[in-house]
Amino acid sequence: MNRKMAVTGLVTLIGIAALLSACAPAVIVPVGPPAPRVEVYGSPPHPDVVWRPGFWAYRRGEWVWMPGYWARPPRPQSFWVPGHWEQRRRGWVWIEGHWEHR
Repeated sequence: MNRKMAVTGLVTLIGIAALLSACAPAVIVPVGPPAPRVEVYGSPPHPDVVWRPGFWAYRRGEWVWMPGYWARPPRPQSFWVPGHWEQRRRGWVWIEGHWEHR
């Protein structure tokens, strides 16, 4: 039960962070991110979860790896479209990942 509560709390905090970052203006980073890390995530801990891969975040002037995690889709037949860094004229901008429904 404690593990389930910890995972639920972690997913909730990540969701809140995502909502807060969606409200913030786009940050332009002058240098591109490092190559993605290879994550070994094994089989899902539950049949109706999907893997949300890790990504590089730019925090306080340096690149920080945000590890991937298993997440429950908001509704059946949903899949995760990962976020990505996009090069623009003045630098690199983070395009947030999102759920899509089939």
